[in-house]
Amino acid sequence: MTALRQRKGSKGKEPPLGAEFHSQQPNCCTDHHHHLHPEKILHGDWSWGAIIWTSVGWSVSVGLGLLCCIYVATLHENDLWFSNIKEVEREISFRTECGLYYSYYKQMLQAPSVQEGLSDLIHDNLTESRRTINLLQRMNIYQEVFLSVLYRLLPIQSYLEPVYFYIYTVFSLQAVYVIALYLTAWLLSGSWLAGALTGVWYILNRVDTTRVEFTISLRENWSLPFLALQVTAITCYLRPHLTALQQKVLVWLMYVTTFCFCLTWQFNQFILLVQALIIYTLDCVDLLTTTQVTTLYLVQVSSLLSVWLLQFCNSMILGSLVLSFIVAALFIRHCQSGLKTGGLLVRLGKLLLHTTMVLLLSFTINYLAKKALQLRSDEHIFKFIKLKFALGPTRDFDASLYLCEEAFGFLPLDTLERLAGTLLLYPYILTLLLLSGMFAVAALHNLSRSKGSSAEEKKGSGEGEMEAFRPDVAYNLLHTLFYGLLAFSTMRMKYIWTGHMCAVAAYGACGTELWSLLLTVLRCNSKLLLRLVRYAVPLAMVGWLYYQFWPKLMEELLELREFYDPDTVELMTWISTKTPKRAVFAGSMQLLAGIKLCTGRVLTNHPHYEDKDLRERTRQIMDGPGENDPDLVPASHPRFCEAINSDAPSYSALFTRTFQNKTFHVYRVKKKRKKSHKSSPEPSATQ
Repeated sequence: MTALRQRKGSKGKEPPLGAEFHSQQPNCCTDHHHHLHPEKILHGDWSWGAIIWTSVGWSVSVGLGLLCCIYVATLHENDLWFSNIKEVEREISFRTECGLYYSYYKQMLQAPSVQEGLSDLIHDNLTESRRTINLLQRMNIYQEVFLSVLYRLLPIQSYLEPVYFYIYTVFSLQAVYVIALYLTAWLLSGSWLAGALTGVWYILNRVDTTRVEFTISLRENWSLPFLALQVTAITCYLRPHLTALQQKVLVWLMYVTTFCFCLTWQFNQFILLVQALIIYTLDCVDLLTTTQVTTLYLVQVSSLLSVWLLQFCNSMILGSLVLSFIVAALFIRHCQSGLKTGGLLVRLGKLLLHTTMVLLLSFTINYLAKKALQLRSDEHIFKFIKLKFALGPTRDFDASLYLCEEAFGFLPLDTLERLAGTLLLYPYILTLLLLSGMFAVAALHNLSRSKGSSAEEKKGSGEGEMEAFRPDVAYNLLHTLFYGLLAFSTMRMKYIWTGHMCAVAAYGACGTELWSLLLTVLRCNSKLLLRLVRYAVPLAMVGWLYYQFWPKLMEELLELREFYDPDTVELMTWISTKTPKRAVFAGSMQLLAGIKLCTGRVLTNHPHYEDKDLRERTRQIMDGPGENDPDLVPASHPRFCEAINSDAPSYSALFTRTFQNKTFHVYRVKKKRKKSHKSSPEPSATQ
């Protein structure tokens, strides 16, 4: 176990900061340069007031992004005293799969050339013993490859160590993340005050918005900033009155950000599936035009296929459910030409039939694709869903392994308490309720329209309803609803939701809908009072948050700790100096990832679980005949990890203890004496 020792003179740590707030959206922009969207300049508003106000907004976004970056970097340094510990201790701090991913960055830098480094990754025989695998196909590690090449090319080797180049890049992506959320709130509300409130909330709710300071290499820390940028691009794309050039630029931005998101996270297909369902829902209720729907679908497809090519035709992507769903949705939509005609009841009936056909065709295409590709790499995900929601009796080993981790459980309710503590939760709920009601009214109105009144025609004729509930707001509403449900079902996915939650809450506080409704109820609605309230309340909230949390934040930054894990350091040092370089190690997946990084030795398994053969190898340790066994009985023999330490004759005949300390024991498998076979020693590290 790792201990973080408190340095002398440091104060006790405050409890984690909470989070809170919500947002709304505006439907009319009457405040001129005091109510600017970031693209106003693009529409020809070159007045000095517009330029100055917009420049201030962009400057604040960059400032908040840099503040977040410096904040998490400082926390990382203070928790580990990273600048003062040995290299092996730094590497040990990359826990579990983080160490595995970082090891490939280190491996690329240690290679004699980029070409040889790439060749070693494509023909890797160290990550899984007795197997040669293509790591660029199997894992999402192009970011490590890119950074290693960039580090070689830039003239920074003399004053910046490789590990700092890596972690600073990841921390810098947090700045990108905050800026993207800031811009989304600005676009929705028309005021950069909403963006400022978003950034403040994101930082104050760090415990629930990111875990980058202690899981630097996790794929989500690379990918979520690009997902936030994609949402910003989609929000801008769905705004009215864009020129043809602006639309083309935004389509390319959506493609690039979606591509980067998909390239950096193996769970991309499941996240995009939720987004495809959002697009499908908006299409069904006529809040998007046919062109917008088709474009958004094709951006997803082209991004996934681009990643498929870069990952050496990874079959897991072709067999993904999101591709099957998009193909089915586009095909059924093309075949059902009369889908959007008739009265309300007729439309609802057609919609139910249409959805049923799309789902049936999606599952059929997906089933046939997996059969044709002989794909079983992602089946553990569906088993996990089956077990988690009790959709059938199963004691599947892989699914149970996931559910043993707290991160894959349901969202703890104390998360909501923390979010409420920073004034985030209450306005978020109010905004959500208001926008959901508006969405329902707009959907029913659209479904009740007469024949031929399509979204395109309504857009062209300038009907008020389409403008009253804008498509960009509708998308962000469903985005926060769908990913919120995902977060409640699986705690690890909350980081997709909580960041965007800050933008939605800030939109509610700075937009026009909530305040217009409240002032109308109070019978005092006026343009001047609306503007006053929309700016005074957010400023008052920022002031209260500063007063309440700035001292705590400063005290948190004064908390100084030190990395302390002597047993693991001793183990890694022993392996590096006392074992052959081709020695093969078996043990827990988490520990083996660290062994790969610190020593470069060969592994039997590892934490990257998206491979059927690797899961089969890991499952050989399970107790019982397998899936759906209703009659489990206690094993007649003790647990291996406990029994081997007893030095019983039955074990000592097969294993020789070669290393031990308070935490770890390492045993060497005794070779069978055969005349013509030579094999490398295979110690087994156990905790």
